[in-house]
This record gives sequence, C-alpha cells and structure tokens, in this order.
Amino acid sequence: MNRIPTVATPPGRTSARALRAAAPVLIAAALLASPWPAGAQQALDVLTAHDVFDLEFVSDPQVSPDGSRVVFVRQWSDALTDRNYSNLWIMNGDGGGLRPLTSGKQNDSWPRWSPDGTRLLYLSNARGAMQDTPPQIHVRWMDTGQTQRVTDLVEGPRVPAWSPDGGHIAFSSFVPSAGMALISMPDPPEGAEWAEPARVIHELVHRFDGAGDLEHGFTHVFVMPSQGGTPRRITSGDFHHGGYVGRAGSGRPVWSADGQSVLITANRHPDWELENRNTEVYEVSLDGEIRALTDRKGPDGGVAVSPDGRWIAYAGFDDRYQGYQVTGLMMANRDGSDARAVAAHLDRTVGGLAWAPDSERLYFSYSDHGNSKIAYVEPGSDEVHVVAGNMGGTGSAYGGGSFSVGPGGMFAYTVSTPSVLSEVALGGGGGDTRVVTAVNDDVLAHKTLGDVEEIRWPSSHDGLEIQGWIIKPPGFDAGRRYPLVLEIHGGPFANYGDRFDIEKQAMASAGYVVLYTNPRGSTSYGEEFGNLIHHSYPGDDFFDLDAGVDAVIDLGYVDPDQLYITGGSGGGVLSSWSIGKTDRYRAAAVLYPVINWYSFAVSSDIPITVAKYWFRAMPWEDPEHYMSRSSISLVGNVTTPTMVMTGVEDYRTPMSESDQYFQALKLKGVEAVLVKVPGEPHGIRVRPSHFMQKIMYIVGWFDRYRERVS
Repeated sequence: MNRIPTVATPPGRTSARALRAAAPVLIAAALLASPWPAGAQQALDVLTAHDVFDLEFVSDPQVSPDGSRVVFVRQWSDALTDRNYSNLWIMNGDGGGLRPLTSGKQNDSWPRWSPDGTRLLYLSNARGAMQDTPPQIHVRWMDTGQTQRVTDLVEGPRVPAWSPDGGHIAFSSFVPSAGMALISMPDPPEGAEWAEPARVIHELVHRFDGAGDLEHGFTHVFVMPSQGGTPRRITSGDFHHGGYVGRAGSGRPVWSADGQSVLITANRHPDWELENRNTEVYEVSLDGEIRALTDRKGPDGGVAVSPDGRWIAYAGFDDRYQGYQVTGLMMANRDGSDARAVAAHLDRTVGGLAWAPDSERLYFSYSDHGNSKIAYVEPGSDEVHVVAGNMGGTGSAYGGGSFSVGPGGMFAYTVSTPSVLSEVALGGGGGDTRVVTAVNDDVLAHKTLGDVEEIRWPSSHDGLEIQGWIIKPPGFDAGRRYPLVLEIHGGPFANYGDRFDIEKQAMASAGYVVLYTNPRGSTSYGEEFGNLIHHSYPGDDFFDLDAGVDAVIDLGYVDPDQLYITGGSGGGVLSSWSIGKTDRYRAAAVLYPVINWYSFAVSSDIPITVAKYWFRAMPWEDPEHYMSRSSISLVGNVTTPTMVMTGVEDYRTPMSESDQYFQALKLKGVEAVLVKVPGEPHGIRVRPSHFMQKIMYIVGWFDRYRERVS
C-alpha cells in the first residue's frame, strides 16, 4: 500500500517522548516499575505500553460533495493532562495537501459537509476548559476559515445533520424533566448548608456505562437555522428519539430529500422500557407530526434516504429473543411501503448505510471471518459487490471503523491491519484502495512488531472449525519455546480479526506468544455460529479455546508449562470460567468480568438484554440456570493465581462482580489481587495512563509467575 510522508505532531501536543526526554526519572516513577523482561528492548525497538501516549487514531472520514476534499477526525493523547483530544484534519481528494483545520487541547468531532460543500459543521468543546464541557455545533466557512458556534445549550446537541438546501440543521439533544416527586422539603434556614437531596429513581435504566447516572428526561429532535438562532423541538412525548438512554443514545436524524421532514429511529411503543429493542423508523414533519414507516417486532434503524427521494434503506430483524440475531439490510419505498430484505443470503450483520450521490448504489459495511468490509448493492438487486476490506482503526483486534461515499464511486474509510494501526484510505473512482495518511509512522516505522499469522483448528467438543490469530514475539526464534497468553474477546457476540491490537502487540513485545480467537458465539460467521452459545454461555466455547491452546503448542515453539489466560468483559467471563475448569494456566488476569449472572442481570445497565435474550427466564424464575452458568459456582475448583481488574465507574460489568470473585478466591485461599481503576468505565481506556497501566498490570502479573528460560 502506498504511504505518504509522516504526519507532523498536532499543534499544542506534548508527546510522551518529549516528556521522557525532559524528565526520564519522573516518567519512570510515574509509570510504575517496568514489567518487561530484562533485555527485552535492548536488541530491538518494540512496542510497549509506554508508547500509548504517542499513538494516534483517525476516524469519521467525510468526502466533500464534489469529491475534491476529505476531512477526518484525528485523536491524540497529551501526557501532561493525561487526556485524549481530537482535532479535524483535511486533505485533497487524491490524498495530498494534508493539513489541520482545528488545533488545540479540545475535542472536535462529527464533521459534515454542507450540501454545496462551502461549509462544514462539526461538534467541539473548544470554548470549555473542562473535558466534560458539552460540545456545541460549530459551522466553518471553507473559503475564509471563519467559524461560528451556532449553539450554546446546557445539554449538548448530538449528531447534527444539514437540510438538503443547507438552510437548517437538525440534531438530537437530551431534555431533562423533573422526575417523580414524593415529598416536599421545607426551605433550609438562612445561611444553612444542607446536604445534597436524595434522588428518586423510577426508570429501569438509570445509569449507563460511559455516561454515569442518567438524569430524568428524554432525547428529542430539534431543528434550527444553519446561520444560528433558536432551536425548535419537533418531537414530543415521553420517548427517546434517536437514543434509548438519553445522553448515551446516538441515533441520528436524517433529512428527507425534499427537506420537509426528518427521519429518526425511536421506540414509541407503550412498553418501550421492557421491549427496548423494538425500534421503528419514524418520519417527523417540521411541524411535529410523527408517522411510523416500519412496523415489526424488532429493531429497525440506521435509516438512509436516497438522494433522489425514491427509497429508504435501513437495518433490522424480526426479534426472536435469541442471543445473536443477524441485522439484515432492508429497502423500501420512501413512504415505507413494499419493504423487502436485500441480500439476505449474506448472513452477516450490516451497518453504516450510505447512498451514492446518484442513488444508484447503497453502500454498507459488514464483518466476515474477522475482516470488516465495505460493499454495495444496487436497487432491485441482491448481488453484493465488495469494494474494500480491513476497515477498522480502534487500536484493538475488534471491528469498527467508518466510511463515507463521494461522487463517481469514490469513498474514504479508516483502515487497520496487523501492521497498520489507524489510517485513512481512499478507494473507488476506478482505482485501487490506498492508504493516504501516516499518522503513526513516527512511532511504528521504527518499531519491530510481532508477526501475526492466522490459525484454524477443530474444536475438541464437536470438531467445529475455529479461527484465530497468533502474534509472535518480535525477533521470534523458532528454536526457542515461549510462554503463551490466551487472550479472549468480550461481547460475547463480537469478533476479533486481522487488525492492529496495541495490547496484544505489547504482550508479544514482553516475550509472550499471544493467541486470540473467535470461538463459537463470535459474530462474522453467520447466525447459526453465533447462536451456538444461545442460552448456554459460557459453555462449549471453553473447548474451542482449550483446543486452540493445544493447536499452538503443537506448533513446537510454546512451552506447555508456561500458559497464561486473560480477557475482558465476556473475555473475563471465559477466563474466570476456564480456570474453574482446568489448572493448566500458571496465572490469570480476569478483566471487568461477569461472575454471577443473577446479580449481573439486576445490577448492570443492560438488564433486558441479559434476562430476555441471554437467558430463558427471569433470574428469580430459574435461579439454578443462572448459577450453573456463573463462574462463582466454580470457585471451589480454582487454584490459578488470579488478578481481577475493573474500572470503578464500570456500569456494564459493575465492580460488585469483581468484588465477589476476588473475595471468593481469597476465602478459597487462592493467591489473588484486585485492581480497581478510578474514574474508568468499561474497557479502561478513558485516561491514557490508565490504558497504559492496564497493559502493564496484565504483563506484570504474568511475569510474576513466569520462569525465565534463556
């Protein structure tokens, strides 16, 4: 792939390398004692957790209406403030002329071109000094660079969209309400300082991971003049429009081709709290009239309107309350009539729907065997045309990434491969796809990475073929025998793939062979494969993983007495489950796990998903089933030294789950530690130093039990 010269460091950034050069003693103290093996970095310059502050991520590339320019988001980290920031960068349509549009320690995101390409709207908290300042909508005139902040809302606007004539902007925003009042308190005496009052909660989902405690209220859609002015609310009722849980929602408004209405995804059914997946596509006129365009039991959303106004496309499925259900592609007339499934034979979940400007192609993304692809179909046809692969760029082996479509078949997307972390690529227009940025070459071009290779093996349970990947330590010597780390993905309905993974490369740099896999239940292999764990997770997927470890041992370069296991979320479930099934691992790092399905179902931020989709009954109706699938039931078998690590503000797999497991292990007499990371939600990646520590603690724990073999 073609690469451009290394991109300069963003203005205003203090890199970790600069700090280390200026104050190596302070930095060394701040990063804890290094867990890397003695001499691991003496011969080779390898990627370690210390490089976290220097790595960057690109996202949301947007092609201008005439295809002449592409703007994208570039995220970077600052070692002085221990924060992640993002700015907008722009380049020509051929990948040249790369330069910043915005700069500074702020968060700029969601760039969207006006229909005529003369203006760019985006979200930014540039005015606020605090990281949690709500971003506001800004509009930039591209010929002069003049920029206007067009909103100043207490509850920040989200996912704004231009009207077809560029005269208006639609967006969603949270509207607080008073909530339920049960008492009437007297006024405090003059000068008194009473405690913060109690809060009455009556919503099923009242806190959400990454958002924290949710205020009373609902998400609504607003319209305002693009030159600035007073936003006008066009939705009504006690429902979330464009987002289920208020601030945490992300559904975007989409304008009709004639500019007279906005299409949204919402659940306006009376039982929306208990049937939260039953969303529809609604049309909302500018005077507030709301009409459903879909009507089936199950999720319909991600709507895209063809530019010629003839069609709508959306994604969804008929809900059968299965753990995994493929989200298929649907197409209908503009009024919702004559809806039909498109490319149903694909048997893969689709997303990111985007029409070509001439309405002749509908583009979408999907993952297949761990590779995220961009494809299109033509109206009236079921034939799927793949135009690009390797979409990604989040810094993990999980899927993700984004793309946009321009004229003449041009498209821009974020790319990730085992050797490319996160870059922008261009494709279409009769040419091959090519990577056109190099935001991480200043770091990675000088590093020796671990080689990544695919491996497949039969499950010891039933012979089912399982796919995985091996990362070998940099400077790999086939004549040696290395320790092995089995790293398990979460979800559980997710997939790993041939994408760059910072954590796993750092483990390999520490001298470990790393195996990561897609056991049964993983996505990107079809609905049947995904539902092999329906109402039985964790279960037979243990045998898929165990057989994968044996398959790597059979290659001859792994020491069978030096095996380690880790994983986060669903990977925390399976790592804790595995050490209750086998004692083959010398140490385990169990990250933000579910340990007790009963307590999890009634304490996490996704109670409906757990109780109605992952189990056959409510916890109190079938407690034995919940316990039989809980790792807490296997604690009596565990002898493996175990580190448990979770963010204190994790509401997906709450800290109480980790507390249960840690204390049970201690009661059992197993060597165990509990690492609690302050201020972090699920995943432990909000603060760069915490992400760094996460990697270091995993490797440090394994190194504690590792035998040094020359």
